[in-house]
Amino acid sequence: MAEFTHFYETFQPSHYNLYIDINRETKLISGLSTIIGEAKTTEIAIHQKYLTINSVKVADQDVPFTVNNDQDAIKITLPTTGEITVAIDYTAPLTDTMMGIYPSYYELDGVKKQLIGTQFETNAARQAFPCVDEPEAKATFDVAIKFDEHEGETVLGNMPEIKTENGVHYFDTTVRMSTYLIAFAFGDMQAKETTTKSGVKVGVFATKAHKANELDFALDIAKRSIEFYEDFYQTPYPLPHSWQLALPDFSAGAMENWGLVTYREAYLLIDPDNTSLDTKQVVATVIAHELAHQWFGDLVTMKWWDDLWLNESFANMMEYVAVDALEPDWHIWEVFQTSEAAAALQRDATDGVQSVHVQVEDPAEIDSLFDGAIVYAKGARLLVMVRALIGDEALRQGLKNYFMAHQYGNATGADLWSALGEAAHLDVGAIMNSWLEQPGYPVVTVAVVDGQLTLSQDQFFIGEGQDIGRQWQIPLNSNYAIAPQIFSDKTIVLGDYHQLRQENGMPFRVNVGNDSHFIVKYDADLMHDILQHADELTAIDQLQILQDQRLLAEGRQVSYASVVPLLLRFADNQSNIVNAALYRLANDLKKFVEPDSAEEKALKAFFNKLSVNQIARLGWLPKTGESNDDQLTRPYILAATLYAENPDSIAAAHQLFVDNQNSLETLPADIRPYILRNEVQHFGNAELFTQLLTAYRTATDSSYKAGLSAAITSTSDQTQIADLIEKFEDADTIKPQDLRGWFRYVLANKDAQQAAWDWIRDQWGWLEETVGGDMEFTTYITVIAGIFHTPQRLAEFKAFFEPKLEAPGLTREITMDTKVIETRVNLVESEKGEVNAAIAKLS
Repeated sequence: MAEFTHFYETFQPSHYNLYIDINRETKLISGLSTIIGEAKTTEIAIHQKYLTINSVKVADQDVPFTVNNDQDAIKITLPTTGEITVAIDYTAPLTDTMMGIYPSYYELDGVKKQLIGTQFETNAARQAFPCVDEPEAKATFDVAIKFDEHEGETVLGNMPEIKTENGVHYFDTTVRMSTYLIAFAFGDMQAKETTTKSGVKVGVFATKAHKANELDFALDIAKRSIEFYEDFYQTPYPLPHSWQLALPDFSAGAMENWGLVTYREAYLLIDPDNTSLDTKQVVATVIAHELAHQWFGDLVTMKWWDDLWLNESFANMMEYVAVDALEPDWHIWEVFQTSEAAAALQRDATDGVQSVHVQVEDPAEIDSLFDGAIVYAKGARLLVMVRALIGDEALRQGLKNYFMAHQYGNATGADLWSALGEAAHLDVGAIMNSWLEQPGYPVVTVAVVDGQLTLSQDQFFIGEGQDIGRQWQIPLNSNYAIAPQIFSDKTIVLGDYHQLRQENGMPFRVNVGNDSHFIVKYDADLMHDILQHADELTAIDQLQILQDQRLLAEGRQVSYASVVPLLLRFADNQSNIVNAALYRLANDLKKFVEPDSAEEKALKAFFNKLSVNQIARLGWLPKTGESNDDQLTRPYILAATLYAENPDSIAAAHQLFVDNQNSLETLPADIRPYILRNEVQHFGNAELFTQLLTAYRTATDSSYKAGLSAAITSTSDQTQIADLIEKFEDADTIKPQDLRGWFRYVLANKDAQQAAWDWIRDQWGWLEETVGGDMEFTTYITVIAGIFHTPQRLAEFKAFFEPKLEAPGLTREITMDTKVIETRVNLVESEKGEVNAAIAKLS
């Protein structure tokens, strides 16, 4: 058998009877996986990982088998082909890897407790029971769960429980589905339930460590999301219930298990009395994302992992479509611009980045596909382009046809383009293949050449890149009618510029609305014209000016020094997303200054100039009736004024801390992190450090914990930093799921960077053992690459990671992140003099 042959080719399951017995006390799983299916050959393979196989029977008779751990396989020799029933008796350890079946830990009234849950995507169902663990191998499942049960505990599954006999919980037969979507959980839980208009039961479940009202927001969003999708997709939700479960330990953000969606607590449970608007937006979009998957991913599933974008890109777009319909006052598409679009443009400009659609076979490599900036963010941006091209009516009709044709089965990208193209009477696939199959994106250069308005496209790179002549079919979205809808040539000439300018009465622009995946480089005169009329532009189009100029500066197509004056041009803007783009650019200037230098002092004075009017306008405390934009802008301004070391701001934050030091959790959630961080940095001592660390350990409110971790890790005290580093491996203080955030904060702290960098190099083996099976493991490398910017750190990064280049799943990340740091080092070394002169001139 070839090393990465799909097991489904030789054995095609149709139904599973699963009996799984889980003992928390002995940390042992034992079970019987009985699989009915069609054997194509007499030599078949079934997936297992970390299982001990006791026996394999076919038609109640023992048959020969071998276990190949390198291939995650049980190789079985059958007496015959055709329909067979294979019964596999096995045991497995109950481990703390946050993959397969695993315990989550929490405390309630000082007592340590655990909740058992599952995480099977991408290929961890094989850690729970023998199966053909491939997305195409859809089957129906009868699941029976037994566990060391205590009175009052709850057990959940994909389908409703139908009976309990002799301590065994039996669940109704599932619809036809992929193994990675099976889920179950049990433990001491609380719940809130409701019912949709169409009769679907919706519930939110969590441990009793949380206040009951923390479940309310999620229940409302989940119910309304399902109702919205049933209408938008014109396809009923196919299961009797939709449970949303918060797990105390969870490696991903959330997982779309069919009928039993699992979440990190931070992405499901919120305190309705003290939660910032941006946190509500995050939680709502995560819920809407997972529920979008119940159709797009669960009902119709990609045939193989190379089409992962079919699941994730679409759900990423639909979360914004849904939340925009549910909460129109939030203007959630603006958030799309500052999160998804920004992430995609940054990552996709590095040569060597994966395309959205990418070939993969090795199970160790599959998790590396989950590149949030590409498969999620870029893919979503491409689908936004499609939606803008074909309109919602064609989109909805195409999706309805797609679901009808492929429900309970599998599909490829070509199937989606076919359905949408037929509905839109447009060859969508021809347009989109240039975006899906090629990495990167274009910069469209707009210039007046010999009096003619001329457009050209070239691949845009941040850092060195090999231009091999890639071209894209670009939806131009111009504000001049003469520009084509799709720009697919290398260069086009639109006509006499002065005549066109006079006829149209406004500056020429492309990518209006910033929906298409490209950036624009206008010549100096055209850019001047746009800036002269910037106040007439929408917030998204103002954001786009700052976003594109920042990227062009990163790509060395304009000088960073020339972009610095733009910041003052937009400093008093009252739009949240313009401020998001402004401070993204302003914070990028920090890499050009050395800590505690005259240049850093000038940059802090510049930050003060940027923020002084806004802090006077907004103040520290939220005001009754203020706009969403003001609520969302305030954190950017507070961060800026504190970086500037504005004495009035430092004093104001300190006073708020003093006034609330016995009830810090009641401080307004959106300003609380800045108050706590200011206190540690300017008024810190051992007593405060202990107080905040104790509060972190005992708090259940995720947003409060996030603020505490940001504050604690900003300390400059070396004793406290050493204490923090010790806590990295103390799961009772910092859960493995949260460690990456703590590590990033400490690494970004100039006084703690060396300690954090030493730790990860010394403890890489421990880290790999603890979270190595997690699809986010490689993002520890990404975090480091996002911070390092000196020749010394580059050399150290290479020395440590280059020997790991051949490690499965790490190759692309190490290669790309080396380029990212190299590019930043070269940029800083080349331009820091000019940049710092420009800052000093404006400070």
